[in-house]
Amino acid sequence: MMMVRALFLPVCFLILIGSFSQAFADKVDFLVPSRTIYPGQIISEMGLNKKSFYIKADAVSLYVSDIGQILNKTAKGTLIAGKPIAISALGNPILINRGQITKLIFSSGDLSIMATGIALQPAAAGEFVKVRNVDSGRVIVGTVMQDGNVQVGIQ
Repeated sequence: MMMVRALFLPVCFLILIGSFSQAFADKVDFLVPSRTIYPGQIISEMGLNKKSFYIKADAVSLYVSDIGQILNKTAKGTLIAGKPIAISALGNPILINRGQITKLIFSSGDLSIMATGIALQPAAAGEFVKVRNVDSGRVIVGTVMQDGNVQVGIQ
C-alpha cells in the first residue's frame, strides 16, 4: 500500500506536466528534406516532404512551412533528412565565385562608370563583396546585383 502511494504522486505529476506541454504546443506541418542536403546545394521541390511536429505557436515562423520560402535557395549548413528546416539555414544561390571576373558599375544621376574587377570572395545577390579593380589594383566593396554585376560607390 505504501508503495502505491509513493508512486501515485510522481505519476500524477508526470501526467500533469505532459498535458501542460501539449496544451501550449500546436501540431504544424513543416517541409523536411527527404534526404540530407549539404551546404551549397540548391534545394528543389523534389527532395521535400511534409511532416507534422508539435511546436509552440511563436516558433512556427522560424521554420519552413511553405514551398515558396525554400525554392531556389541554397543550404548554408547541413539539412538533416526528416528534420524541420530553419529559415536561417537558407541562403540565396552564389552568383559570383572567388576569382571570377565581374563588371563594376558606379552610377550617380546621369553619370555611369564601368570597370572590370576580380571577386575576392563568393557572394549572392544583395550581399556585399570585396572586388579588386583590374586597372587600379585597389580593393573595393560593392553589392552584388541580380545580373551578377557589382554596384559600387554610394549604397
